[in-house]
Amino acid sequence: MAPHITSSMTPEDPHILVVDDHREIRESLAQFLRKNGRRATAVDSAEAARRAIKENRIDAVVLDIMMPGEDGLSLCRHIRETNH
Repeated sequence: MAPHITSSMTPEDPHILVVDDHREIRESLAQFLRKNGRRATAVDSAEAARRAIKENRIDAVVLDIMMPGEDGLSLCRHIRETNH
């Protein structure tokens, strides 16, 4: 899902990735960040997060730890080990 960028945002603004398998939480947090002038991308799984990190410059990740499939702790370790 492409981030919604408001007119006050620039490509240099921090890009925040929201990762949560619960749609309401994920979309609410991403919407909150966007309304407060942040670039945000929301994804529903660790696999989707890995793709987003690979394809975009992500500056921060808000991560659900307890997700089905690959959990958030495993994804966090991957991010640290690959220096993303």
